[in-house]
Formats: sequence, structure tokens, C-alpha cells
Amino acid sequence: MANDGLNIGGGLMQALKLRMHYQQSRQKVLSENVANADSPGFRPVDLKPPGFDRGGVALARTSAGHMSLTGGKGGFDSTGAPRFETTPNGNAVNLEDEMMKVAQNQSDYQLAASLYSKGLGLMKIAIGKGR
Repeated sequence: MANDGLNIGGGLMQALKLRMHYQQSRQKVLSENVANADSPGFRPVDLKPPGFDRGGVALARTSAGHMSLTGGKGGFDSTGAPRFETTPNGNAVNLEDEMMKVAQNQSDYQLAASLYSKGLGLMKIAIGKGR
């Protein structure tokens, strides 16, 4: 029974690590978008979030009326918000959008890092090494 708890905690920790790696990679991509805001012909890019199944955490669909995460859009618009404009030199970077994404990405990373740190603290307490 105790082994099940370790598997659940390990799966959660793996999911948090995956999320932090994603946030780090996304920060690099978003900063490149901002850095190229004046580059002619530059098109901004973004990373697709990692799937739930890759991190060892899966969502259960308990009713046929619930949205499905497999196939199709899963109830969500995956196209994202349309760009406001493309400048005459072909650049499509909207600095306001990119800076909002950067701020949200930073907040998401801090949340995942905090949860990871708290999880490690709980594991230390569980094995008698905490406090």
C-alpha cells in the first residue's frame, strides 16, 4: 500500500518536472519572439503544451457528457487568438501579446517550482528527514 503512494507522488513529481522543462523551453521561444519584433518577415512561434499522458498523470472521463481530451479540439479552440496585424515588412509579432505570454509563463513556472519544492519537503517528512 505504501508503494502506491510513492508511485502517485513519483508520477506527480515527474509531471511537475515535465511542466517546468516545458516552461523553460517556452520562455526561450517567447524571448526569441520579442527579440525579433523588428526583424522583417519574422513570424512568432509558440510551444504546444505537453500532453497529460506523457507526465504519468491522466484525466479520467467519468461521464459521456464530459469533454474528451483525445482527438479533435477536446472542447477548446486550439487555433489561438488571431494576430492583430502584420507590418508592411512582413513581421507579425505583437509585443503586447508576447509580453503577456511571458508573464503568464513565468507565473506558471513559479507555481510548478513551488509545488515541486513542497512535494520534496513532504517526501522528506515522510521518510523522517524533514524538519
